Amino acid sequence: MRYAVKIAFRHFLSSPAQTALLISGVALGVTVFIFMSALIGGLAQLLTLRTVGSIPHVTLEMRERSPGLINPVTGAQLAVQKDLSRRQQIAVWQPFIAQMESASGVTAVSPQIRGSAFLIRGQAIAPVGVFGVLPDKLSAIADISSAIVAGTATLPSDGILIGWKLADDLGLHVGQAIQVRSDRQRERSFRISGIFSLGIASADRQAIYMNFTTARALFDLPSGISRIELKVASVGQAPRLAEMLGRATGLKVTSWTEENAQLFEALDAQGRTGTIIKVFALLTIMIGIASAMLLSIMRRRSEIGIMRAAGVRRLFIVQVFVLEGTLIGTIGSIAGALLAWAALAPFPPIAQVKGGGLPVDVSQGGILIAIVLTTLAAAIASILPAQRAAKVDPVEAIGQ
Repeated sequence: MRYAVKIAFRHFLSSPAQTALLISGVALGVTVFIFMSALIGGLAQLLTLRTVGSIPHVTLEMRERSPGLINPVTGAQLAVQKDLSRRQQIAVWQPFIAQMESASGVTAVSPQIRGSAFLIRGQAIAPVGVFGVLPDKLSAIADISSAIVAGTATLPSDGILIGWKLADDLGLHVGQAIQVRSDRQRERSFRISGIFSLGIASADRQAIYMNFTTARALFDLPSGISRIELKVASVGQAPRLAEMLGRATGLKVTSWTEENAQLFEALDAQGRTGTIIKVFALLTIMIGIASAMLLSIMRRRSEIGIMRAAGVRRLFIVQVFVLEGTLIGTIGSIAGALLAWAALAPFPPIAQVKGGGLPVDVSQGGILIAIVLTTLAAAIASILPAQRAAKVDPVEAIGQ
């Protein structure tokens, strides 16, 4: 093997111009591989951040009662009429919070009081959705604190936060008093503590946030809560976590993929597209290296014939050319990785990307993977040409 490595290095250095051209081709392919990986991964992360980032990844609610059999023999059913005067609620919820906060992958847990209400200002009335949250959990799901455009993100017992579109429609401003009437016909006066802009039309026009305790009284929920919302570190883990929590709690558990099926399919299709592009980039590199190795064999037919006539085994010839191809792939991939890293370094983090900017995430470029895959691809691409070199007839090769 030592002599095979020595000869492979000699071949590698014997034609500097050809070797430089080969390495440049591999480096360019690796640069494209890494750049496309970073761009597609960054785009997926940006879409996730701008969409899934402001919604709960897993939601837990009480299950609705379904009709059941009174007598299994006769098949008589029990009809259950929904009591509209009573609100569905999770009566005993504190143990669930501790259980979910300790679950692997969960980054935030927010118990909430949810309900419909009307915002009243003089003769103007606007329907709104109320989010009653704990003050320290205000930004657990949607980052309301960072979205405040006027006022503050505090939630005193008499304060509310409203979206900027709603504020614009009703001519509201920070510090102004406003009436809120719940669907339980309870009404209370609040002062606008802050105005937010999430960039989601429905939230900016129809959502208001208030203190958890105040919402409990407004919607006549003395002890229970409406729902529990969770966020996870990796949004892809949400369906698995939802299934696990459904079995453990007995509650109705919904993941974001169920309510946003089209978005999930789009993100999944984008990931598959990225994989196809990477495969084609690797195939291009393999074809280029295989073609170059075939040309190298044609130039060295006489040398190969002399080696075979001297008793060199075919396995040794195969080792020489596979090592040469692997060397080209390794050096080219490292050069391409360095070039890609230098090109991607100036791009800002995904969270700081502004409108019109390229959402490139260097961490998703797969630099190490690109080097390993390219080296393996180069070795595999060299096998067929190396086997062809080993089959050269020494008499014909020397006579040419």
